[in-house]
Amino acid sequence: MAPRSLSLFALPGVPLVQPGDDLATLILEGVARADDSLHDGDIIVIAQKVVSKSEGRIVELGSVTPSDRAIELARETDKDARLVELILSESDHVVRHRRGVLIVAHRLGYVLANAGIDRSNVGPDDSRECVLLLPRDPDASCAQIRDKLRDLCGMNVAIVVNDSLGRAWRNGTTGVALGAAGLPALLDLRGQEDLFGHPLEATQLGLADEIASAASLLQGQADEGTPIVVVRGMDFTEAPLDAGTLIRSSEDDLFQ
Repeated sequence: MAPRSLSLFALPGVPLVQPGDDLATLILEGVARADDSLHDGDIIVIAQKVVSKSEGRIVELGSVTPSDRAIELARETDKDARLVELILSESDHVVRHRRGVLIVAHRLGYVLANAGIDRSNVGPDDSRECVLLLPRDPDASCAQIRDKLRDLCGMNVAIVVNDSLGRAWRNGTTGVALGAAGLPALLDLRGQEDLFGHPLEATQLGLADEIASAASLLQGQADEGTPIVVVRGMDFTEAPLDAGTLIRSSEDDLFQ
């Protein structure tokens, strides 16, 4: 049953996150600044950059030595060879490339531009040129934050780490779940009946992706400074499934 209403609010005053910061504590401080408290069943959506920064996934480009393959691909795509080397190191293989575009299959299963490596909103750090990699294991990151929040406040909440990804055949980015814990990231609705009693034969709902996309409307893409959003009002009884279940297997992938 779909919820009749949902509420979402962005946590105010979240500071710029540094490596080693405790995100569970920052979440509780942000909820207190919003004059609220966490409830059982809340879903906390955290922007990927915040998680990556807290986990120290920042790389100085000056420390990277590009391989011959990276130099060749950089020439073909008009990209920094050091960046291309990092992209290759984070990827299983290159899916498509042309000037200005490098689409790869990330080691975690996502198909995305530049392996999700980003220069925007990394933050000034003296004169060094730095980039930010995706978390090593976003599902594990979510589980750790969830467990820490349960220890700190006793509430049973779910966690989603989201990012903005482009989509084949459509312009614009949308929020997508990279990691999830405490909720069924994928809902299998096959066998349920529609309004006319016909059984659904193929419907699977990317619940974590839909939640991630809703939260991204409040997180923004530029200088909003609201990377953490609380989603309230979802009700589900299905067993938790992490975001890895959203990745289509290579045997079922007709497009790569």
